[in-house]
Amino acid sequence: MFSSIPSLLLLAAGATARIYYAGVAESGGEFGVYSSTATPGTGLPGRFGVDYAFINESTVDVFVDKDKINLFRVAFLLERMCPLEYGLGEKFNETHFGFYKDAIDYITITKGAYAILDPHNYMRYNNPSQQPGSGSVIGNTSDPAAATTVDFELFWYELASRFKDNEKVIFGIMNEPHDMPTTLVLQNDQAAIDGIRKSGARQLIIAPGNGYTGGHAWCQSSQGDEPSADELYKIRDPINNTAIDIHEYLDYDFSGQHSICNQSAPANLACLTDWLKTYQLKAMITEFGGDNNTMCDQYIDQLIQYMDDNDEYIGWTAWAAGPLWGTSSPCCTDGRALGSLEPGSHASDGSPSLYYTVWLKAIQKMVPTNLIRSGISSIYG
Repeated sequence: MFSSIPSLLLLAAGATARIYYAGVAESGGEFGVYSSTATPGTGLPGRFGVDYAFINESTVDVFVDKDKINLFRVAFLLERMCPLEYGLGEKFNETHFGFYKDAIDYITITKGAYAILDPHNYMRYNNPSQQPGSGSVIGNTSDPAAATTVDFELFWYELASRFKDNEKVIFGIMNEPHDMPTTLVLQNDQAAIDGIRKSGARQLIIAPGNGYTGGHAWCQSSQGDEPSADELYKIRDPINNTAIDIHEYLDYDFSGQHSICNQSAPANLACLTDWLKTYQLKAMITEFGGDNNTMCDQYIDQLIQYMDDNDEYIGWTAWAAGPLWGTSSPCCTDGRALGSLEPGSHASDGSPSLYYTVWLKAIQKMVPTNLIRSGISSIYG
């Protein structure tokens, strides 16, 4: 993939490698579209600040000023950015884009942190009403309703054009592609990279694999399709500033739905790490989490320490904070309402939320003290 990088530069990067970016995912921009009947268009565009929202500025302040993180991953829906009447491409809902840009600007300009732009669509477009399964797979030529790979490139060209002068943006190509040919994941990833670079943007890009981009399954077939390891090394970035986007939960089925942690990240990520070394690539783990118990504390510690110990990993975000979670939990609780990673939130019984029992107890203490605070987002920090 990065064969054009001079050998000396690679050696220098390896010699000084560390975690450059650490923080939290902000979930809420994808809210408000569920339909029990999978009806397309449900909740679109939605009421900003009621049905969906991106960040709470006061809690971003807490994360940056008190908890000393430098990265937020901010989810949005393609169908709000590119309404169904327009189709996926370079024509945006400007009101919605303005709301999103305000959030990104607050994180990056006002607070000086970095922000991952996260289209939370599972490599699908046109019906998010029952995510992650609903909607047409982007680039599926057998589905006449599907947006094309070219449409996806045009979308990323336009979005990157609007943020190319903001050095603290990171372009997250897509949240969790799944149940599709891995060759098509590669094609869409490459199209996004091409569109971003054609815009003149030079910031870091993170590219997902198949199978919900799970690190544990990177070298395995996923839903009957080729392993991500067989295809993703073929990605080409003309300026060599693309990393791999990985998700890794710690429960028995890697779904992030269960309260018991029993999956060892060091063991499950070994093949991915070897693959990254072979192809001289970097990765970020942009989703992980756990329940508020001692076992999960230990497994989270192992995961973050594993990233610290391996030069192939440059950053992470925990799942998830967000302004609309209330007492509900984004992961890892067997459906119990224990609150989220949002500062100031509470569980349904009034007890401290996962911000206090997981973030502060198990995750925040692992935030490196030497995170980068300035300069363009890069695999080199």
